[in-house]
Amino acid sequence: MGRRTRWAAAFTAAGLLALAAPAVGASAASTAQRIDLRVLVVDDGGPSVAAIVNELDLTGTPYTRVSLADAARPTIDAAFLSGTDASGRAEARYQAVVLPNNAPFPAGSAEMAALVGYEQKFAVRQVDAYTYAQPAVGLNWAANPGYIGALDGLKGSVTEAGLGGSFRYLKGSVPFEDNDPNVIESYGYLAKPLATQATGAAFTPLVTMPIPNGGGAQGVLAGEYDHGGVSELVLTFAYNQYQQQYRLLARGIVDWMTQGIHIGFDRNYFAMHVDDVFLGDDRWSSTAKCTPGDAASACQGAPAASTIRMTPADVSYAQQWEQANNFTFDFLFNAGGSDDATQNGTVDDPLTDSLLQNKSSFRWLNHTYSHPFLGCVQNTTTVPWSCTKDTSGATVWTDQQTIEDAITQNVDWANQNGLAIDPSELVTGEHSGLKTLPQQPVDNPNLGPALDDTGIKWTGSDHSREPDQRAVGGALTVPRFPMNVYYNAGHVGDEVDEYNWLYTAAAQGGSGICTANPATTTCLPAPLDLSSGYSNYIVPLESRIDMGHILGDNPDPHYAHQSNLAEDRILYPVLNSLFADYASLMAGNTPIVNLRESAIGKELKQRAAWQSAVAAGQVTAYRVGSTVTIQAPGGVQIPVTMPTGTTQSLLLGLGSGPVGSAYAGELSGWMSPGLLQNAVTLRLNTAGTPATPATPAGTAARIAATTVAPTSRKPLQLSTVAKPVPLTASGVAELPKQHT
Repeated sequence: MGRRTRWAAAFTAAGLLALAAPAVGASAASTAQRIDLRVLVVDDGGPSVAAIVNELDLTGTPYTRVSLADAARPTIDAAFLSGTDASGRAEARYQAVVLPNNAPFPAGSAEMAALVGYEQKFAVRQVDAYTYAQPAVGLNWAANPGYIGALDGLKGSVTEAGLGGSFRYLKGSVPFEDNDPNVIESYGYLAKPLATQATGAAFTPLVTMPIPNGGGAQGVLAGEYDHGGVSELVLTFAYNQYQQQYRLLARGIVDWMTQGIHIGFDRNYFAMHVDDVFLGDDRWSSTAKCTPGDAASACQGAPAASTIRMTPADVSYAQQWEQANNFTFDFLFNAGGSDDATQNGTVDDPLTDSLLQNKSSFRWLNHTYSHPFLGCVQNTTTVPWSCTKDTSGATVWTDQQTIEDAITQNVDWANQNGLAIDPSELVTGEHSGLKTLPQQPVDNPNLGPALDDTGIKWTGSDHSREPDQRAVGGALTVPRFPMNVYYNAGHVGDEVDEYNWLYTAAAQGGSGICTANPATTTCLPAPLDLSSGYSNYIVPLESRIDMGHILGDNPDPHYAHQSNLAEDRILYPVLNSLFADYASLMAGNTPIVNLRESAIGKELKQRAAWQSAVAAGQVTAYRVGSTVTIQAPGGVQIPVTMPTGTTQSLLLGLGSGPVGSAYAGELSGWMSPGLLQNAVTLRLNTAGTPATPATPAGTAARIAATTVAPTSRKPLQLSTVAKPVPLTASGVAELPKQHT
């Protein structure tokens, strides 16, 4: 089971949080309300609820999921929703409620009445994951002016109220994707709030969109409907977890429903690994449709080998780009490339000189001395290569000493030349040594012991092959996203030619690989233009893929190669597009977080430890007034998101301590108990403490009588919206990346 899948399973397991346990150091029984820090999700099986669940999974926010299709599901009544804890306090078992729409139960449902009463009593907020515009949610019908239909290619905007509240991390624009002109990718209802609301009710638009042919009127995409002691976040458009418009709003949806107080946290991560620094990379042959010198490449003929290697001018350009974008590359280096170029120091190598003179401009990461293949001994007489077998038929493996030499020689060279490295980090050439399907289905048995002997704690793996962190000896892997910017291309024309070879049918002059599995991909309708195909097609596609990773709370680094910083410098257009799009969408309080490999590895490890504690029912988390208490097993750090001004309460006269760090207009991070404490105790300031309920319990019937009754209709859910839409009409993003 994968890392993120396991996390999801952990939060939905029975005994999710040991919330019945009393607070550490609890005093006598109190009449104060206790709000447990988990979310109730009522699931109709639709993509909108699934998208919100995905965000809870990614950020580590606990929830309980009740499937409406499950005949054995619990009845949602007062006993299910609340009770009394061991300290005698009224206990709300859920801090927020997610419903598939505003009225998922039959008219007159006792379950809906129980939810309304619960939300009133404990000031718990409700998200209507997808509903249509109607008076029952404080909106006009989507008419005069109004709109019902596809939203593809249109642009929403966050209102002043949204930017001042839960969507404060956005700059304001919420563009809706239109990846395939033949598919409706999003669908919705645009309407204005009711001019006259029910007595005591109010509607606050948070995200709007101009109503087509509406005379400039703004229709609501997301808004807060407050009525009779209930607060609903009304969402009037369909979405799935993969769409950029949803990913932009996901953080704010969770922040709104939890009132900014929840377990888990979210960051927008991006790290750029540049492999093979000091080496030259083999060049793609457009005539032979192969990469001469690559053991995995089948050539049509016998083309001459050629390599691509950075120059001092490329180093200067990389520095300038970093400074302009406030970003640092990770240079994964192979010192053997420098020693070969300098003939072990006997001649000058301008590239080595330039890199060493400017070494402080980059982060450096061990990529082995000479990039050897560290798995089985390759038999390159077959295409693709195979593992060499001995006379008994057993696989012949690269020995442990060879692996250790490849690691330590690079470390020694770095120390001799003053490169600042973390000796616990490694990425082997081609991620070799790790299992490589189909040829090598298991790790080299000598790899784990070699990593242990050389002090390696973190080693890179290929995310397209192994998306989850796992142990290799005493080390843990750090999955890396490959990019469709090829290691064997320094010129735009070569990149596009190889792309065409991979992604067009044989009848179009391509390899036909794209027809091998029509269930996951289709071929390009025609080859891309060699001069414009890169900028017009490949760059925006790769940029969108990478943006999805950034907005998906995924710390795994991306990787390309030094060849992509040389010659035509083809990596930069992708990065420029990505960074420009990010800057246009995100506020300055939400910068890209660029971690080195060891920090990423630790983040993944912390997530796994937290998940295990939650799955085992070893976590207690709740809020009483302005005090939040979270307890986990010793050594397990706790991910939290809290309002600005929150502090950690400490003992022994230490006063208070900081809570995480500022990000997206909040405080968030990993927390541990203070000295002599076995729980994290957080103190909210006045501004961050949710207001106590203003509406007395037991008024649900009266409130229902003064509001417009919901209809039993459900919002239209097109099948094309309910399933992921490929990033392009051809679906080429689904094909495996081509990397070494």
